[in-house]
Amino acid sequence: MWDGDLASRSLGMELVDAGAGRAVVRMEITAAMINGHDVAHGGYLFLLADSAFACACNSHGPVTLAADADITFVAPVKLGDVLEARARERVRFGRSGVYDVTVFRGEEIVAEFRGRSRTIGS
Repeated sequence: MWDGDLASRSLGMELVDAGAGRAVVRMEITAAMINGHDVAHGGYLFLLADSAFACACNSHGPVTLAADADITFVAPVKLGDVLEARARERVRFGRSGVYDVTVFRGEEIVAEFRGRSRTIGS
């Protein structure tokens, strides 16, 4: 799946680690990601977390998509910050799953994301 994810890779994201129900994705904040308040636009943090979520929930094989997701921004992110989104599966039941993604700058948490997945393939 990652090889075909042009959206994530074109933003410089790197899949650092992946396994059953987990994934780690890294991205550096570029000038194009900075908003009018001189911080990273929240959409880029969401996209990073969503990409890690996608890798984790698709790690079991069948095509799995986001059914719902939300994010809490904890700290502002600046130009040049290197972020790492660490996704982990909380629970899978039937065709559904719940995943938590914590976005770090070093060891500092900058965002918390929760995604709910739905398997559409078999």
